[in-house]
Amino acid sequence: MTSDDLQRVLSWRNHPDVRRYMYTNHEITLSEHQRWFEQASRDPEKHLLIFDVHEDPMGFVQLHQPRGAPIAEWGFYAAPDAPKGTGRRLGQAALCYAFEQLGLHKLCGQALAYNEPSIRFHRALGFEQEGLLRDQHHDGQRFHDVLCFGLLASEWQTTD
Repeated sequence: MTSDDLQRVLSWRNHPDVRRYMYTNHEITLSEHQRWFEQASRDPEKHLLIFDVHEDPMGFVQLHQPRGAPIAEWGFYAAPDAPKGTGRRLGQAALCYAFEQLGLHKLCGQALAYNEPSIRFHRALGFEQEGLLRDQHHDGQRFHDVLCFGLLASEWQTTD
């Protein structure tokens, strides 16, 4: 991801179909988004990626790899108007990057319990549910459970 991608990624992130599944679900301002990008793009623990299909941007992936450890967490979303199947392709490309380029041992993800599309997505990519954090997230009105997922490089290789 570069600064040239900021407007596009912000429009994806602020789309109601994306925003409703985020921990921070308010509409993000351009200045807030720019501050996030300036900080995140300088952070060696973060990998900010744009998923392209035939040079057409179709999604965003962030990998957080604390202290260069072989374990990272991810977050992602496809463009709201992306063709069906884009999310799966985005996920597969991100897993290739995580396990082949970064040499990770494990990739972790979380999903709010009401985010059925993300839960199905993780399972379809081979992730195992590793935990349930009860009433972990408060959205300003009520508490929500959070599901924790993990995928080991050895498991990914067998499902590739």
